[in-house]
Amino acid sequence: MAETDSPPTSQYFNLTYPLPYVAHVEINRPEKLNAFIEPMWLVLPPLFSYLSNSPSVRSIILSGAGTRAFTAGLDIAAASTSGPLAQHPPPNAPSHSPITSDLNANASSLYSQPTGTPYTSQKPPPPPPSSPPDPARLARSLFTHITTFQNCVSSLEKCTKPIIAVMHGYCYGLGVDLSLCADVRICSPDTRFAVKEVDIGLAADIGTLSRLGKSAASASWVKDVCLTGREFDAQEALRMGFVSRVVEEGGKEGALKEGMRWAGVVAEKSPVAVQGTKELLNWSRDRGVEDGLRYTAVWNSAALQTRDTAAAMRAQKKGGKARFEKL
Repeated sequence: MAETDSPPTSQYFNLTYPLPYVAHVEINRPEKLNAFIEPMWLVLPPLFSYLSNSPSVRSIILSGAGTRAFTAGLDIAAASTSGPLAQHPPPNAPSHSPITSDLNANASSLYSQPTGTPYTSQKPPPPPPSSPPDPARLARSLFTHITTFQNCVSSLEKCTKPIIAVMHGYCYGLGVDLSLCADVRICSPDTRFAVKEVDIGLAADIGTLSRLGKSAASASWVKDVCLTGREFDAQEALRMGFVSRVVEEGGKEGALKEGMRWAGVVAEKSPVAVQGTKELLNWSRDRGVEDGLRYTAVWNSAALQTRDTAAAMRAQKKGGKARFEKL
């Protein structure tokens, strides 16, 4: 990527660079508790693709604007008016479009018999009800919508740069999905989590049911929170391994400060080593040990040829810090 390339712009995300090689992505819809609408998740792939390929970025912080929420998840009010969650009549219920209704009204007027005239006629029969949508075609449309949404959220996980999610306040539904795609999760003590999809008649379908069991310590606990939709607090999240740290001092700002510190530490290391480590950890997570060892050997047969290793070893001997080329 050329240094002159620019990131995609969106009113719903603030992108800043608080430290050398560190990017900060802030979800920016605080008046709605940072709840997501479709234009927000559609900008995730180009945004994180840009950060993934930028030589000037080595680590990323993800947080939410305002004091009340990391994100309250999906904007249910918006989703209920359009898209798959909008209210539709039952598949076998008769339905008439506004155009059909207007035609019926015009036909009734045309065929009405004026008082005092000899002309007589019956009104034409109403048009047959429109047929329900074909289930196979509707399923295909819903499949496309769901997989597109999944790919948008998974763009965080596919980003080559490590991401730390810094959470505060509400972290519901889609907030859990997003944080599970980050590499490290920390939070302030006021954070409240919930996998809320079951409360709106859904099985969570954007990633939580596939990832939470691989990020928490107890399968029983994962099923508990996913089946009940109950809230759990920061300390419970820490006990179950969902977050690696609860930053006790300073609220949201304290958690952000710790997130900045972590991102800064990672950004000072060899980008060859860091990006390779993330790739190998993610690849091995869903495969057997032998497969992971084999892939690591193939990966490092190229990566070990880097000049970064020698630079890092020289710096350690001298008690200093190495400076690495951009990647």
